[in-house]
Parts: sequence; C-alpha cells; structure tokens
Amino acid sequence: MVELKQIATEQRNEATANIDTLSSCDMVRLINREDQKVALAVERETEHIAAAIDLICEKMCGGGRLIYCGAGTSGRLGILDAVECPPTYSTDPELVQGLIAGGMPAVFQAVEGAEDDPTLGREDLEAIHFGEKDVLVGIAASGRTPYVLGAMRYARQKGGAVLAVTCCPGSEIDQLADVGIAPTPGPEVVTGSTRMKSGTAQKMVLNMLSTCTMIRLGKVYGNLMVDVKPSNEKLVQRCVSIVCTAAECTEAQARAALEQCEYSAKTAIVMVRAGVNAAEAARRLEGAKGRVAAALGEIKS
Repeated sequence: MVELKQIATEQRNEATANIDTLSSCDMVRLINREDQKVALAVERETEHIAAAIDLICEKMCGGGRLIYCGAGTSGRLGILDAVECPPTYSTDPELVQGLIAGGMPAVFQAVEGAEDDPTLGREDLEAIHFGEKDVLVGIAASGRTPYVLGAMRYARQKGGAVLAVTCCPGSEIDQLADVGIAPTPGPEVVTGSTRMKSGTAQKMVLNMLSTCTMIRLGKVYGNLMVDVKPSNEKLVQRCVSIVCTAAECTEAQARAALEQCEYSAKTAIVMVRAGVNAAEAARRLEGAKGRVAAALGEIKS
C-alpha cells in the first residue's frame, strides 16, 4: 500500500471524487475534461520523443528492428501499433514487433502473474534474437513493471538501444532507458485505471514514434502513405487515390501506371510525374533510398 501511494498513476483524482453521483452526461463531460490534459502532457515530452525517433531511424537504417514490450494495456498498445505497420507502410512483419507479458493469450485475457517475472521479459527477447542493431521500447504506465525491466536490462546487455514510455518521470524504467518519455496527464478518472488517460498518452507517443520513423524512412510523400500495401479492395482504391493526388493525374492514368509496377504507389507516382517507365522509376527510387521527393529531384536524397 505504501508503494502504491508513491506512484503517480495510482493517485486519487479529487476532480472525479464524486463521479459516481453524476448523470451520464455529466460523467462524460468530466471524463472529456480530464482527457484534454493528455495531449498537453505529451506536448511537454516532444524533445524526448524526437530524440527517440532519431535513435530508432539510426538503428533501422543499420538493419535493426523496433520492439515494443509491455504488460496488460501497455503491452496491447505496443502490439496494436506494431501490427498496423505492415498494411500501412508495407513493412516486413519482423521490422516492428510487440511483446506482451504472458504471450498472445494475454492480448485477450489477463495472464495473472506474468508481468511480475523479469525473466519472462528476457526470455521473450531471446526468442526473437534481440541484438545490438535493435531498439527496445519498454512501455509501463507505472514505470516499475518487472517483466519490462527484465527485458530492458537484457536489451542493454546485448548492446541494443533502450527507450521507455511511462507516465511516471524518474521511475526505474524511465531511468534505465537511453531516452525516457514520460508524459504525466495526472491521476486517472477512476483511481489506478491506467487504461484511460495513461493509456491514451502512451498510444499518442507510440503513434508518433512509428509514424515519424516511417516518414523519415521515405514511406510518406507529402502526407500520403505512398508505401501502402494493397492487400484488400479498400487499400487498392486507396493506392489509386494516392497516385491521383500525388501525380495530379486521372484515375485511368493512375491505374495504368499501377498495373505496370505491381501496384506500387511510389513507383507509379514517379512514373507519371517524371514520365518514365516502371524500371526507370524503380531505379530512381532505389538511388533515392525510397524517398519519392528525392527520386523526383524535389529534395536531396
């Protein structure tokens, strides 16, 4: 009990002390007011987030991977961010991965005690052959989860980069990281329910880490996801729409180009804008490290 009272995410929120007496509408307004504090808390961590992005990009350019690690809500948020990268940016599923205490069953149902064992964190990293080229992001609202600490210590031993996303500045997890990101949105609406404000803050940070990294790696042109994988009809149509917008061409022109390059939006954009064939567009993209703007001579590669 003494330990919990010292953790920021376990503090009681005086603003919601009587929430159980309110009408549904007043409850919603109160929760919304509390949620508005989350973005401001993340804003205060922008420099740390940017430093983390630079580190991730450096490691990925050297052949490394981004590994999220957490328990409960934190673990699920890492998995959520990881699984969206392949369909959105056509990344290899191994490039960004999410690990959760208790394994895949814990995504759907709590695995009691798993988060309390630091050796499980180490074992999960060993199983994916974590090495010095990789980046580990330890995620834990409280900043003290043993599973995450075990993984972070092992990652440091292997020479990998170690980042932390918590809601408790100065916590053990925060201090163990090369770069610690610790937004503090304040006590939860329901005391200790860190799936709420803390979870929202963590998700915002993870969104920034993966999105900005992918932009830096050339998977976005302007604000268009030009490396989208057309794995279903909706994404096929999105490919067409992206090429139309980026290349300022008709749908017929976009589809004709896409059909010549296996529906690679990036290649099709260069084909149409530069007036070259698929092979030449692919060559230009390779020389520009996959960045459309550089392949078109709009920026230096």
